[in-house]
Amino acid sequence: MEILTARLKLREWKEADKEPLFKLNSDPRVMEFMPKLLSKEESDNYLEVIKLRFEEDGYSFFAVELIENQTFIGLMGLSVPQFDSFFTPCVEIGWRLAYDYWGKGYATEGAKASLDYGFNELGLSEIVSFTVPRNIRSRRVMQSIGMHYVGEFNHPLLPQKHPLEKHSLYKIKKE
Repeated sequence: MEILTARLKLREWKEADKEPLFKLNSDPRVMEFMPKLLSKEESDNYLEVIKLRFEEDGYSFFAVELIENQTFIGLMGLSVPQFDSFFTPCVEIGWRLAYDYWGKGYATEGAKASLDYGFNELGLSEIVSFTVPRNIRSRRVMQSIGMHYVGEFNHPLLPQKHPLEKHSLYKIKKE
């Protein structure tokens, strides 16, 4: 299973992706708005959860590579959040790209393709996304793919008064 765009391939995971995924998950710039950097073991476990979500839900976050040279640059796709909130159950779109690939339009390009996949292949009627309010880059991607700001919520997996507890929620409906 894969999704192709002009420059990207969103594809199934390979064993060789573990090391670049760990580099991604342990980069403080990339993980600035995540609760913590991941150790090698935590990153490998995260990948196993992604694979399990593919098995159980039929979709999850894909590995993302550049078509031109097959370089792994991150992860992107759709996932079912594993927490309870006023907007769950739902399907979330998300992305995490290596720092060297920021500002090149890859997140927007892949996110548009992921939305298309969700609406036209999976038959979803609505997709959400969320991040901390200070994550302006991700919020701009959400806006550029047509998502609309809904409001803020306290992320239930983070402790009260955690610096990342408050999140901005965006939604888009199939047109």
